[in-house]
Amino acid sequence: MDNLCLPITTDMYTCLIKECTFQKDSAGAFELLNHIRKRVNIKPTLLFLNRLLLMHVSCGQLDTARQLFDEMPLRDFNSWAVMIVGYVDVADYQECITLFAEMMKRKKGHMLLVFPAWIIVCVLKACVCTMNMELGKQVHGLLFKLGSSRNISLTGSLINFYGKFRCLEDADFVFSQLKRHNTVVWTAKIVNNCREGHFHQVFNDFKEMGRERIKKNSYTFSSVLKACGGVDDDGNCGRQMHANIVKIGLESDEYVQCGLVDMYGKCRLLRDAERVFELIVDKKNIASWNAMLVGYIRNGLYVEATKFLYLMKASGIQIQESLINDLRIACSSISASKIN
Repeated sequence: MDNLCLPITTDMYTCLIKECTFQKDSAGAFELLNHIRKRVNIKPTLLFLNRLLLMHVSCGQLDTARQLFDEMPLRDFNSWAVMIVGYVDVADYQECITLFAEMMKRKKGHMLLVFPAWIIVCVLKACVCTMNMELGKQVHGLLFKLGSSRNISLTGSLINFYGKFRCLEDADFVFSQLKRHNTVVWTAKIVNNCREGHFHQVFNDFKEMGRERIKKNSYTFSSVLKACGGVDDDGNCGRQMHANIVKIGLESDEYVQCGLVDMYGKCRLLRDAERVFELIVDKKNIASWNAMLVGYIRNGLYVEATKFLYLMKASGIQIQESLINDLRIACSSISASKIN
């Protein structure tokens, strides 16, 4: 069309932008932006500029997106949202927080009235990753002030946020403010209690989920399995949990399988751990391999651990250096005790 000197309309550019965004075509996105900038007759709308932002973020060109963002004379909620999510996606959590703070300063908090809940979820994640508890509490305060703190899509993130900072009372307060609870919210509560070693509370929460007929997912079970591995009952609760997992058809889930291997290892039931491991179809599940190796080392089965280590190498599994060191130290201590 350039060679024929035919005009390219904004609608045509929009179609090309959508195609580059969908295909994640970074080269095409770069060429398209240059082409648009050379067209002096194009007067892009805010919606058009937001689409350009999304295209560059989707194509991994965050620096280009930021340059375009800084040049924009006007920005709306979507402009800020695209950039905030872009920085979270590349784990630049500090820049995410910086942008959010600037946005709030300019809009004086009113943006939260219409800002999508998932953006707040991103900001809370950034607060956890940067250990910025103060900002997270301010966000919670704003949500409470605006009547959004009982939004069930936000509550799970708030419970997780307080749990990561070991503020279980605050997390439980958020939980108690909800009139109804879903899988995400219950699982967040269970994860918090498991992290703090409150295993019996984990079991109580799990039972309460059943009484409320709340669906349990793989993350729920993997957390409860950690609690089972933390109590000294000869693996009884772990076996009961395994039966529940089989009953609802989650025994093939990789997170659950890893949790089962780890749980049986902690309960000194290595044969059960081996049976679960042997049933794992995806033998590239590194976490399950590591859980099995840790089980051998934890239970003093160093010969089996060494054999398993060679099996991991033969299977092309990348082995954590810390696990190799743990096995080396354990074997050295055994050799030293025999000499003495």
